[in-house]
Amino acid sequence: MKNQYHKTITACFLGYIVQAIIVNFAPLLFLFFQRTYGIPLSQITLLVTFNFGIQLLVDFLSVGFVDKIGYRVSLVAAHILSAAGLILLTILPDVLPSPFAGILIAVMIYAVGGGLLEVLVSPVVESCPSDTMEEEHSMEKAMSMLHSFYCWGHAGVVLLSTLFFRAAGIENWKILAVIWALIPIGNALLFAKVP
Repeated sequence: MKNQYHKTITACFLGYIVQAIIVNFAPLLFLFFQRTYGIPLSQITLLVTFNFGIQLLVDFLSVGFVDKIGYRVSLVAAHILSAAGLILLTILPDVLPSPFAGILIAVMIYAVGGGLLEVLVSPVVESCPSDTMEEEHSMEKAMSMLHSFYCWGHAGVVLLSTLFFRAAGIENWKILAVIWALIPIGNALLFAKVP
């Protein structure tokens, strides 16, 4: 059983990497969006505020529904919304009359996922069973590691995205967005199975 909860903790670590992806990927493209879609910088910078505003709203509202629908359903939904937002980021700006509206809708969708991750991941790690004092120390270590995974995720998103842009060109960013979306898709499957 102990091994099974290590899988849960691993899924939580990956959840914070998903959080890092959805917060840090789009800002790498802001100047590209401005050039390509002709979006003024004032609107581009609004995306960051909008992302965090939606996440805070979800943080606040989730108190009323997470216990009713359950942590597993909420965590799987968070990952599906995160992946859907990243994928829609590649589609909506080109199909809607306003590219900015398309980007804003995609950001809103993945921000809902990010807000749920922010609220759910830490309590799940904290609630994983520990039977001995040594395991309790191990759980403190797991919580410390958990919070560092957002930072590692941020560094990884910036580094790997930059390398991709350098090798394939920033104009191929949509391919990378779909690649990044595979992480929340995979982690949704993982959360569907772990205890």
